[in-house]
Amino acid sequence: MIDHLRKLLAARELLYTWVGREFKVRYSQSILGIAWAIIQPFSLMVIFSLVFSLVLRVPTGEIAYPVFAYIGLLAWTLFSNSLNFAIPSLVNNLNLVSKINFPREILPLAAVLVSVIDFAIAGVIFLPMLWWYQVPLSPLILLLPLLLLLQLGFTFGLALVGAAVNVFYRDVRFIIPLALQIWFYLSPIIYPAEMIPAAWRPLYFLNPMAVFIDSYRRVIFFHTWPEWPYLGLSLLVTLLLTGWAYRYFKQAEREFADLI
Repeated sequence: MIDHLRKLLAARELLYTWVGREFKVRYSQSILGIAWAIIQPFSLMVIFSLVFSLVLRVPTGEIAYPVFAYIGLLAWTLFSNSLNFAIPSLVNNLNLVSKINFPREILPLAAVLVSVIDFAIAGVIFLPMLWWYQVPLSPLILLLPLLLLLQLGFTFGLALVGAAVNVFYRDVRFIIPLALQIWFYLSPIIYPAEMIPAAWRPLYFLNPMAVFIDSYRRVIFFHTWPEWPYLGLSLLVTLLLTGWAYRYFKQAEREFADLI
């Protein structure tokens, strides 16, 4: 494991280059270019705001629904885009995987990092939204980088497993969109976690994305600490998943060239 990490670190220049390439390719021949990074979560926020604040009236306390939904959509878009681009990354680059010797985990990792760039671009309009809806900030907002890092670790672990399994079973490309669609509604993106009955919340928060999104809202909007038992469990799941996923990926890597 340590040797693999050293090789990955030694290949960091390749990683930086590949991230730049993937970012350019993602928006090449696109009229709006990187604006799509903002359009996707923003348009969903507008639609959900019309439906869930004017028609169904989802309770969000004193927090305006648009800004409440947007932070959930930012976190979810980062997660879903990372998986959608990372999982097919090995199969989509079969010439590299089969002919060139390099740490193959660079491909899914680069896809995740490009999604982080999209996340940063889409987040540019979040601060003006906080100002517009008069949402004050507290020192707890300093926890955001740590929460984001935890989410990225969880996402990368899933991306490694998905990318490796996709080489062996191409059905994965059909399963992922369905799984993400179901996962979306099992996470508190368009509704607050408090709407889940108290008796069901321990089971509900076994979903790390539910914990991450709820934690973002707690530190940004409500100036309270995350729920440490659930966040601690998500940290444990992330560490175990990422460690196991990386080991599994490197073991499966030996067969990639023969199968792709």
